Amino acid sequence: MSSNQSSFIKNTLRNIPVMFKWMFFGVVSGVIVGTVSSYFAKAITMAAAFRASHPFILFLLPLAGVFIVYFYTLLGARTPKGTNLVLEAIHNGQRVPLRMTPLIIVSTVVTHLFGGSAGREGAALQVGGSLGNALGRILRFSENDRRRTIMCGMSASFSALFGTPLAATIMPIEVSTVGIMYYSALAPCAIAALTAHFVAEKINPGAEAVMTLSGVTEFTLKSCLSTILFAVLCSLVAILFCSALHETKKLAKTAVKNSYLRAVICGAVVIGLTLMVGSQTYNGAGSDIIASCIKDPGFQIVPYAFLLKIVFTAVTLSGGFQGGEIVPSLFIGATFGHAVAGICNISPVMGAALGAVFVFCGVTNCPMASILIGFELFGFEMSSYVLLGVAVTYLFSGNYSLYGSQKIRFNKYEPEVIDKNAH
Repeated sequence: MSSNQSSFIKNTLRNIPVMFKWMFFGVVSGVIVGTVSSYFAKAITMAAAFRASHPFILFLLPLAGVFIVYFYTLLGARTPKGTNLVLEAIHNGQRVPLRMTPLIIVSTVVTHLFGGSAGREGAALQVGGSLGNALGRILRFSENDRRRTIMCGMSASFSALFGTPLAATIMPIEVSTVGIMYYSALAPCAIAALTAHFVAEKINPGAEAVMTLSGVTEFTLKSCLSTILFAVLCSLVAILFCSALHETKKLAKTAVKNSYLRAVICGAVVIGLTLMVGSQTYNGAGSDIIASCIKDPGFQIVPYAFLLKIVFTAVTLSGGFQGGEIVPSLFIGATFGHAVAGICNISPVMGAALGAVFVFCGVTNCPMASILIGFELFGFEMSSYVLLGVAVTYLFSGNYSLYGSQKIRFNKYEPEVIDKNAH
């Protein structure tokens, strides 16, 4: 036996306990985080259903904002960082406080119950990161393992809430640092995501978000050029959403120093916007609108719906209300794609599906996760459209992101290290 073969056998035997350790952690985190996230999803669904049958509850939104601010203050989180805190923990190996789990769950459910415009999958990254970190400490994992325990929790929670285990596996290892993927976390994240998906199917059967498309047109040179044009437009929409979100938050904090008063004012603005629109189409996550744009060829919505959702979401999150930005980004992409599909020579249904995927890529800088979301949600028939459009969107969206703590490690256009935060 050669020395290389002997060394390989020794390394393999030495790594077997490590592999089993992470397989075990993937299963445990998948079961626990998947269970918590599944019931979290149930709570949000119940809250949205209650608001739909009692629309007047919207007028209590300012009081709900006051409660959320008080709740965060009570648990010692006066300046909540949300998903940015989780990304910083991955970068620096810091702890994610366990209190983030009840904070984000309760505040997100309250936000949805009273009509704030926010999602839930972004909250999943916070819930999963918090629980994953706590489980790692309970099981006495070392500080060097903290990044992977956080990522496992994120994968499990995202998978349970979104029903896309492939994308849920990749997004946590891709989102923190643009240009670097933490492949050492791939196996445990995959196990955690698949386990959580199985648990979610048992708790919420039939809740999977798959939306199979019909009538996908053949990918030709003409459709290729149309896809490139459409992807460039989606990247501009993604930049607009990120900029509006960040600038509105800055403006709100500068103009109104008191966090309680800021919540009241932003809640009142959301009420005023809802009354102006004449419906609650843009309150809550808007998953039903996304599904209608993609499933119903005859669905109609105003062509500027994506702009309204940007405004509603930016005002809601600027007031201290909690929730994710990911489903709003899918809403924005779907309604934008539905509106401009004709200009780009694609059907409104295809435009909505592709728009959702492309804008998601533009606001998260996660091209691999975006491609997988496109495949899992809409099937493989649009693979050529998804692959090309995501690549173009990733390039044209620049260094903008929903998350200011996301690190841009490598330039998107040149093989050089830039190592700066997204904006």
